[in-house]
Amino acid sequence: MNDMLEHFRRTDALLEGHFVLSSGLHSPNYLQCALALQDPADATRFGRAIADRIDAESIETVASPAIGGLIIGFAVAQALGVRFIWTERQSGVMTLRRGFSLKPGEKILVVEDVITTGGSTRECIAALGENGAKVVAAASIIDRSNGTADVGVPRISLVQMDVPTYEPDSCPLCASGGTAVKPGSRQ
Repeated sequence: MNDMLEHFRRTDALLEGHFVLSSGLHSPNYLQCALALQDPADATRFGRAIADRIDAESIETVASPAIGGLIIGFAVAQALGVRFIWTERQSGVMTLRRGFSLKPGEKILVVEDVITTGGSTRECIAALGENGAKVVAAASIIDRSNGTADVGVPRISLVQMDVPTYEPDSCPLCASGGTAVKPGSRQ
């Protein structure tokens, strides 16, 4: 765990300040995984670490919610030797697009970069289920919920952190006069 967090610090991917997360919650910390995964060797290393913790026999496909999960999802699929697909939002709804199709009961691992509330992962799982897949597990590099986020399937993470989050109307960072910034992919 310390090696991975050190990598996030070294690549300026672990930010401190006042942030608005994709969930809408506020937090004093933000993880910008794109910076941590910009070197393909690092993405490969993290992908292999996740793949090593998964029962590879039970996975036919890896899927990720766009955009944050794309790099790590691809790296995990490559390490497992399976295909990679993704879901993305269309008019605000997570959808399977780009001609991807699933066979009934196809066994899928959903991979994300960071899980805070599990919202994007749950949306991805729902979209895959609506298309006939069976999501058997979920995985992430970082779990900001320290294991408390429920996505409806068993999940693993490489690093668990207990990072505070706040509703905007009860955020102590806002109360002290700080201005929140939104550095993520959903601007």
